[in-house]
Amino acid sequence: MHHRKDHRKLSRNTAHRTAMLRNLVTSLFEHEEVRTTTAKAKEVRRVAERMITLGKQGTLAARRRALATIRSKEVAAKVFDELAKRYGSRPGGYTRQLKIGPRRGDNAEISIVQLVDAVKRGAEADAKT
Repeated sequence: MHHRKDHRKLSRNTAHRTAMLRNLVTSLFEHEEVRTTTAKAKEVRRVAERMITLGKQGTLAARRRALATIRSKEVAAKVFDELAKRYGSRPGGYTRQLKIGPRRGDNAEISIVQLVDAVKRGAEADAKT
């Protein structure tokens, strides 16, 4: 039975898995989009949603909890300043996952994880230019 199994192991030990997820979340917030396998994407979304929720809280304790996961102080500042304002009225669902097909080398299913308003902001920037 699959009861009380709350995450995917991704064929890695605990230290490797947490380090990989921390790196992916930091890259997601830095570039507002990341391309990875579908299984990793589903795990990254969970962590990213929690970090944005901490950013919306805005307390010192929340910032310290976020810095325990996010690898860069600059990216953490972006989460607490820019992303918290962007998603202030949104009750959740800050990321989207788009499946783009199999990877050429090993046929692994690849997905893009992106922040929800990132595409709209890109379209607005194109409209201005």
